[in-house]
Amino acid sequence: MARTLTDVLIFLFLSFILLLITLATARPDTFSRNLSPKKLGLKREKLSHLHFYFHDTVSGKNPTAVPVAQAATTNKSSTSFGLVVMIDDPLTVKPEVSSKQVGRAQGIYASASQSEVSFLMVLNLFFTEGKYNGSTLSILGRNSIFSGIREMPIVGGSGLFRFARGYAQAKTYTVNLKTNDAIVEYNVHVFHY
Repeated sequence: MARTLTDVLIFLFLSFILLLITLATARPDTFSRNLSPKKLGLKREKLSHLHFYFHDTVSGKNPTAVPVAQAATTNKSSTSFGLVVMIDDPLTVKPEVSSKQVGRAQGIYASASQSEVSFLMVLNLFFTEGKYNGSTLSILGRNSIFSGIREMPIVGGSGLFRFARGYAQAKTYTVNLKTNDAIVEYNVHVFHY
């Protein structure tokens, strides 16, 4: 009996030591960890202002915005509620579509209101010129298109806009009410590294 009790105590003691070693050497958090921004190569945060024109062309032989889905009741709705449009719109430095192109707006907008023409905007601003070439900004927000100036959040980005946050202000420059083609002026204010 004494030997059995001693064996049990030794087993418990060794098990306890093994548990302590396991706890001391185990990574406490294998899912996430804190990082230093400097270790990721991130420098001081900057605030940038971007200004460009967004050309949304729904008419003609080469539209840049095409409907991809709609609800059964969309055609009966005064706001086109339920309409989903895929876009690949050019971004230019001036309101003329022939002016220098600096990028593309790629994504979707969807009519999301039953009481006014208001779109849910889900898009990436993909830049193709200058120091931001290859970088993107992501917008996710509400665009009440007949309001004067609309504000939508910048929710992220890539490239030089990694960790971006800020807002985009959209103002209709011109709209053709027969074709629904529009040119929209954008002012974007964005914090990034």
